[in-house]
Amino acid sequence: MNIYLDIDGVLITKEGNSAQGVAEFLKFITASHNVYWVTTHCRGDAQTATWWLEDKLPVDARPLLDKIKPTNWQSLKTEAIDFRQDFRWLDDYVMQAELDVLKKHRAEDKLLLIDLKAEPDILNKLIYSSWKKI
Repeated sequence: MNIYLDIDGVLITKEGNSAQGVAEFLKFITASHNVYWVTTHCRGDAQTATWWLEDKLPVDARPLLDKIKPTNWQSLKTEAIDFRQDFRWLDDYVMQAELDVLKKHRAEDKLLLIDLKAEPDILNKLIYSSWKKI
């Protein structure tokens, strides 16, 4: 399965702190899935995402970043998604136009909206419970 991953509000909080369980989560998804950046911090070059996260993630999470592949998109993050493959998209916010694209492809259920403020342990939950439904 392909995993499309945002950074701000998913791996790090709005304040720039790493999310709870981020290293374990990255280890889990990169071990068994094709993981892609779909973030404003990566538009064709995964190194920009790595640089952005360098001082924000725990040391044990940093090597896992090299396993995440870049994407390139212009206006909508959905431009980076391969709708021919099974996928999940983890983001904290999507635009209505992106939701419309998901609906067009009957893929609304592939989006996992992350709210670290309301549910700070969501990454752990995705590994140990909810991920089974994904």
